[in-house]
Amino acid sequence: MNLGFLGLQFSFGLQQSNMGPIYSYLGADEGAMPLLWLAGPMTGLIIQPLIGSMSDRTRSRLGRRTPYFLIGAVLCSLSLLAMPYSRTLWMAASLLWVLDAANNVTMEPYRAYVSDRLDERQRPLGFLTQSAFTGLAQTLSYLAPSLLVWWGVSKDLLDANGIPAITRISFVIGAVLSISTILWSVWRVPELPLTPEEDAAMAADPLTLRPTLTGLRDAVRDMPPAMRQLALAMLFQWFGMFCYWQYVVLALARGVFGTSDPTATGFRDAGLLNGQLGAFYNLVACLSAFAMIPLARRVGPKAVHAAAMVASGAAMLTIASTGSIPVLVIAMVGIGIGWGSLMGNPY
Repeated sequence: MNLGFLGLQFSFGLQQSNMGPIYSYLGADEGAMPLLWLAGPMTGLIIQPLIGSMSDRTRSRLGRRTPYFLIGAVLCSLSLLAMPYSRTLWMAASLLWVLDAANNVTMEPYRAYVSDRLDERQRPLGFLTQSAFTGLAQTLSYLAPSLLVWWGVSKDLLDANGIPAITRISFVIGAVLSISTILWSVWRVPELPLTPEEDAAMAADPLTLRPTLTGLRDAVRDMPPAMRQLALAMLFQWFGMFCYWQYVVLALARGVFGTSDPTATGFRDAGLLNGQLGAFYNLVACLSAFAMIPLARRVGPKAVHAAAMVASGAAMLTIASTGSIPVLVIAMVGIGIGWGSLMGNPY
């Protein structure tokens, strides 16, 4: 059931590790990176709650969640296929909006799909498996360009738009994985039919825009105080992670390879190094998430999360001030611990 989540998270990993370099290859100014990356947070802010509410109230022959899986997977695959062929900056930025929107259309119902399909006893294992597939997918997506180089594809083989062939091939792999894994999950584990009571309740309250927006407004209005406090903390924590994803390749290119020229071999080497370091921190995140479970029970999730954020912040400061690869590997332990905590402890 969670195999489809692997394809979805592979797509997210490709974005995190490759969109900064792609924008640089197409001539983006470093100061414009935050605007060019705006698609991710904006689509998450708007589409996730909207699609989550809509999928709860959708009635169709395919089920409540499946239409969103299929629409999202198709758009995601098409965007991944087109992205490395972008000839202009605006084309790549536009495709990222479509890609992020498609991923969010698929992801939000996917979490509910696990709850719908599993009984209460099975759900912890279902969500744990989902987390494991997230770690595996992001590790593989970060490593994909390096694996292609190790298998004999030249890192200096460029397409006409200046984007390396290894990037194009990685996105093609992501497109195939996205559509195939979602289709496999939907085919192998179809949704359970609604009970007569659930169907009657949904028929009496049809899916329209106004009730959906009203439900979202009420949810924000009635948000518990703890969630409001958490929202403020998450604002700053996700700000840090997006700064990292946007600028890490540029920092590695300058600090390790002494270049800021996107056409230089050193810049492509920085992209490959980022993929290898990113795969490592995702592995650390996966392992540390399990290690934090007993620790959080002993000292509390607040203390564990605070320590993890300090480790991640110290690691980011280190990345900006070192050119040593061994030191960078050590810093990735801090990034991984922070990422693993960010994806679990606040919830």
